Parts: sequence; structure tokens; C-alpha cells
Amino acid sequence: MAKLYVTGYPWHVTYLWLAATDEGLAAIEFERTCSFAAFKSSFEHEVCQGYNGILRGAIAQLDGYFRGNVQDLDMPVIFLRGSEFQRSVWQRVRAIPYGRTKTYGEIARELGVPAAVRAVGAANGANPLPIVIPCHRVLRADGGLGGYSGGLEIKDALLRLEGAIL
Repeated sequence: MAKLYVTGYPWHVTYLWLAATDEGLAAIEFERTCSFAAFKSSFEHEVCQGYNGILRGAIAQLDGYFRGNVQDLDMPVIFLRGSEFQRSVWQRVRAIPYGRTKTYGEIARELGVPAAVRAVGAANGANPLPIVIPCHRVLRADGGLGGYSGGLEIKDALLRLEGAIL
């Protein structure tokens, strides 16, 4: 089993917990949803607190993103969890361009399962890499924010950062 490196990242809205193997970024969690200790213990891997090349690259890209200088978070990712359907949703969501939004229904239709709107929402809620897989860019059909694992204030802050809402 691959070693997992974990660290914290300070964003002015909340702390982020990051985890990566040498193959890719594996998880991002918001401090408000779990403690760092709980984050570290949630993996079935050997966990090492510190940095590897993937985490250093991810932090550099996140720094640029939060400053408004980077729009494409193109770091390598690895999925340690998730069903085939969830992963297909996450791949579609990752393709939503910076500053743009889609609805849960649009994602379901793109996947060829238009009735799976709730399943798309559930997959978004299980997204292990918020921000990098920008589930904050997925809205309700009426334009409402819908849900967000980190809280609607964070979803709103991310959309405002990207200029998707004013």
C-alpha cells in the first residue's frame, strides 16, 4: 500500500487538510468538517505528516488559485474511494471551466442518465477533492447553490473568487 503524506493548508476562509501519494493528490477536507487527527486516521494507508512532490505542487497551484492567478488546477489526482458512477461524475465536474457553472441535471444528462440528478448530487457530496474537482461549480436547476460538503459559505466564496456569482 502506498504511503500517504498529509498536511494542512491555510486559506483565509478555513484550513484545508491535504493528502497525497506519490502518484497524485488523494484528498482535500475542510477543517470545519473534521479535525486534522480525524482526517489522518480516515485512511487505510501508512500516513506520514509532511510533504512530498505532489503536495508541494498542489500547494503552489492552490496559492495561485486563491490569489486569482491560476484558473486550471491540473495536478495529478488519485481516487482511493468511489464507485464507477461517482468517478464518472467527478471526471465530468473536473471538466467544468473556471468561472462557469452547470446544474446537477446537466451533469446527469451528459452521463446519459438524465433521471440520476440526485445521484449526481450525492456523488458531488462524496467528492474527495473539492476545489480541484470543482463541485462548487454545480448548482441546482433554479440557480440556487444546492449543497456543499464544506458549507454553503465556502461554496459561495469559491464561486465569487471565480466571478461565477457577484
